[in-house]
Amino acid sequence: MERFWLVLAIFAFFLLCVWGMYVGWRRKSRSQSAQVPPFPAIPEDAGEVLLESTGVYLATTTAGNWQDRIVTRGAGLRTGAVWRLHDGGVAVERGGAPDFWIPRDAVTGIRRDTKIAGKVMGTDALLVITWRLGGADLDTGFRGDDLDDYPQWIEQLKIKGGAQ
Repeated sequence: MERFWLVLAIFAFFLLCVWGMYVGWRRKSRSQSAQVPPFPAIPEDAGEVLLESTGVYLATTTAGNWQDRIVTRGAGLRTGAVWRLHDGGVAVERGGAPDFWIPRDAVTGIRRDTKIAGKVMGTDALLVITWRLGGADLDTGFRGDDLDDYPQWIEQLKIKGGAQ
């Protein structure tokens, strides 16, 4: 009987921890929804696809703060994704989460990186686009299936977007 109460106490503690994480996630989401405007929808007439990569959408964070994940409006969900570059911007199509659009004129930088919220890798295996949404500067991270696509993404967005 003593073991039963110990197991019950451990299980109750586990549930309390899960509940605390849920409450914290919801509080962060509500706070960010006032600071970060809704992500733009992919336009119907996005135009011709210039470049396409498949992989995993990792996260969007505040620019320069790789651990400050944006969780509002489904942006905090890691999902399989397809990135498509169009003349007007980048379509981020995510399986099981809302798709969004990064306008080309909002892109302020693109780089290879080793880390973004919840993901750290030993090589420059992540592609991170820095962009402006309303008054917020954001970093959106992607782990492509084919890392050889990254130089093309960087070149395309540097030439036409003025990104550094």
